[in-house]
Amino acid sequence: MAAAMAWLRRGARGAARRCGLAAGRSYSGGGAYPSVSLTCPLPGVPKAVFAAAEGRERFETRVTVLENGLRVASQNKFGQFCTVGILVNSGSRHEAKYLSGISHFLEKLAFSHQELPLQQLGLLSLALCPVPDEEIEMTRTAIRFELEDLNMRPDPEPLLTEMIHAAAFRDNTVGLNRFCPVENTDKIDRDVLHSYLRSYYTPDRMVLAGVGIEHEQLVECARKYLLGVEPVWGTGQSRGVDRSVAQYTGGIVKVEKDMSDVSLGPTPIPELTHIMIGLESCSFLEDDFIPFAVLNMMMGGGGSFSAGGPGKGMFTRLYLNVLNRHHWMYNATSYHHSYEDTGLLCIHASADPKQVREMVEIITREFILMAGAVGEVELERAKTQLKSMLMMNLESRPVIFEDVGRQVLATNTRKLPHELCALIGQVKPTDIKRVVTKMLHKKPAVAALGDLTDLPSYEHIQAALSSKDGRLPRLYRLFR
Repeated sequence: MAAAMAWLRRGARGAARRCGLAAGRSYSGGGAYPSVSLTCPLPGVPKAVFAAAEGRERFETRVTVLENGLRVASQNKFGQFCTVGILVNSGSRHEAKYLSGISHFLEKLAFSHQELPLQQLGLLSLALCPVPDEEIEMTRTAIRFELEDLNMRPDPEPLLTEMIHAAAFRDNTVGLNRFCPVENTDKIDRDVLHSYLRSYYTPDRMVLAGVGIEHEQLVECARKYLLGVEPVWGTGQSRGVDRSVAQYTGGIVKVEKDMSDVSLGPTPIPELTHIMIGLESCSFLEDDFIPFAVLNMMMGGGGSFSAGGPGKGMFTRLYLNVLNRHHWMYNATSYHHSYEDTGLLCIHASADPKQVREMVEIITREFILMAGAVGEVELERAKTQLKSMLMMNLESRPVIFEDVGRQVLATNTRKLPHELCALIGQVKPTDIKRVVTKMLHKKPAVAALGDLTDLPSYEHIQAALSSKDGRLPRLYRLFR
């Protein structure tokens, strides 16, 4: 460094001339400071070595399959903490042969079971330690409280989501009840739970996922604690795994309910009727999943009040075409639910009960307009917003954990963020039109909650979605 400074004081002028630069620059104090070239290396200074990407192999998700079929997946992420957990391919869609609500019951039971230390709670605790009768009774109480709270909650979205799935996939797979019915809480006992666990909580249906932990260390822990372990429910005869494929049926589920007192206080929420209309989309394993994700982002929407600019989705279709034009609508939001064998694209809307018919027609028209022209600016904005949302979410370690676990559970591998962004960038207006045209040929699924006096019939909603303009059939009344 001393040699470099000496060179700056005595020899920089010559070097500057050789590089075709001015010899020096005068300042108000009368002195001159040599102009140092930014392109010529400094003599006596070691050549800079810049960091470079060492290939993508160190950022890929590593997967190892143990002898019992358990998959161990890990993802590098630098930091002082790690996230580790077990994901199981099990849920309410597998309860056709069992009492409805077992998965919900197990979820609550895993959080309340405290036989092992804190770091070993959850699934491992359930597998290694018998569950006392008191904890089963506590779980029943917790479920009853949750169901009561669900019906009193001002936000109807969880209940509407349950209803739209029941309408779209009536009595099969993802249309089965996700919440444990009150009448089943007393029927689910230890024998029922063990019977279900023997069928679905097997190593070949599990993934041990870790983020921020060395893969070899995670595999070593899996071999030590999860290989050759006899669970408390045993390994006897099971009923077999339900491999039913989702069957889309379409239909309507209506719940007449007084919504006038769901929110009390000095500024209560006005009485609203909530409608959700959905059509079958596709599985997350299909190529059309990415165009549907872009379409959902393009529709966007939200509540009638939102602070923010384009980043909050204020330029999405449901804001521009619905909320900005119809002041009486309190909500218009698009949702996309995707599973391993099917999917559902929905629009949820809320308004005063007296304007339900007009609200339904606005939503059916938006579905029809999806198949129309898609502007380049609109499409690029939706793709950019989807990419940014994907990358920002994956900044969180728990989100990476869930992404690793879900993808490996479904496909035994994981698509990395840069691969997904490349697929998003390839979506064209013709792709959007193609998936929408295919979707509009299906029967609609409708969920309605609140005062449904003016709700159009299911046949009229279906006719509107089959028309060119999305309008409901006109009503002609002899007497007003």
